[in-house]
Amino acid sequence: MATANVVTPQSEDFPKWYQDVVAKAEMADNGPVRGTMVIRPYGYAIWERMVAEVDRRIKRAGAQNAYFPLFIPQSYLAKEAEHVEGFSPELAVVTVAGGEELAEPIVVRPTSETVIGEYMAKWIQSHRDLPLLLNQWANVVRWEMRPRLFLRSSEFLWQEGHTAHASAEDASAYARRIHTEVYNDFLTNVVAVPTFLGIKPPSERFAGATNTMTCEGMMKDGKALQMATSHELGQNFAKAFDIVFQSDAGESAHCYTTSWGSSTRMVGGLIMAHGDDRGLVVPPRLAPTQVIVMAVRDGDDAVDAACASIVEGLLASDVRVSLDRGRGSFGRRVTDIELKGYPLRVEVGPRDLAEGVVNLVRRDTGEKTLVPVADVVTTATALLETIQADLLAAATQRRDSQTVEVATVEEAIAAAQTGFARLAWDLVTPEIEKQLKGEALTVRCLQRADGSMPDHEKEAGLTCIIAKSY
Repeated sequence: MATANVVTPQSEDFPKWYQDVVAKAEMADNGPVRGTMVIRPYGYAIWERMVAEVDRRIKRAGAQNAYFPLFIPQSYLAKEAEHVEGFSPELAVVTVAGGEELAEPIVVRPTSETVIGEYMAKWIQSHRDLPLLLNQWANVVRWEMRPRLFLRSSEFLWQEGHTAHASAEDASAYARRIHTEVYNDFLTNVVAVPTFLGIKPPSERFAGATNTMTCEGMMKDGKALQMATSHELGQNFAKAFDIVFQSDAGESAHCYTTSWGSSTRMVGGLIMAHGDDRGLVVPPRLAPTQVIVMAVRDGDDAVDAACASIVEGLLASDVRVSLDRGRGSFGRRVTDIELKGYPLRVEVGPRDLAEGVVNLVRRDTGEKTLVPVADVVTTATALLETIQADLLAAATQRRDSQTVEVATVEEAIAAAQTGFARLAWDLVTPEIEKQLKGEALTVRCLQRADGSMPDHEKEAGLTCIIAKSY
């Protein structure tokens, strides 16, 4: 049983472990309306780090940030039939405002293809206006019947990119650039979560898309989590919203559009990919606090002075550092610090300090190293890079060891109970997909034999990843 200071072991009850970590690490709480969440300061600090890293990569890819309304006329969604059909069960609709019934119902933004399409049509006239590369950071509402904090909530935070291009080739190339240079790079090199990059089968595509690309990560319980997606929308939305440009030859043509997004679901992925029975484990490049300097005992002048000096030195080396001043029992403070998952802590105690050393403790392995005070900054900065690399290596080894090559659907069903199954895609028919769903399994993505992303699902020799998922 979990106590006030201990989380439920993963092996005992993984969902309960997840709930314990979210609560006890002070990440988030349930909101007053079912399916909503309150993101607490520490959880939001991690999200802000994610926003900064993803936004920097998006801007490097040439997109500009904008903002579009939360409220969308219902008629906008009706213009793209497949899109509205795909989102109908999740829509929140406003019918009364200002005390009066509205002439036209208003949909609370589930995604912004429709409203942005309306304005793309207004802003684009010529080939000189293309490509139009937009992104917005916003909240969206998709009414969730089985909510879980960060993973599935009725309202969540995200970024959504929307672009318009003169050709299908340019649109496809840009969507793939976002998928690899933004999402995969961020997830691999910052969150330290390796993902399988692939395309969704037609049954799992985004509503209205001609192709959906996905980053599928493996969590510690062997389930898949869709961490980010990029969509090629063809001319579907351009035709629905009359997004037309004049070519340099003076001919009129519909644009090709894309959309792509990542959300606070990545925070849930961080928790489940790296966390352990002591709580969170946050990779150094993502951590709001990379090093926490811990005074073992409060009120010791030498300890306080050493802590202040170490903090100053780490700040000067651009390390994100916090100070724990030593109030309360040492054991309780260590427990609280480990729950938060700070990558590295520096324990400064009077006995060690008298010998000219302090104790450096890695959160991921628990390894302790006595280091001369003068060497703390250089040792800590090197250790942070080591921890980052080790977390990625461990997650990659775990994913690969739990991904099984299988020859039959029956073998796939058995293997996917505890990990991923890789099966030849040509063995999977619509009837087989229904069979898989009856076993709580789905085809997460399609890949070429070498693990690269195919152009479409009809390529010869493709494999598919089958798994349980969140």
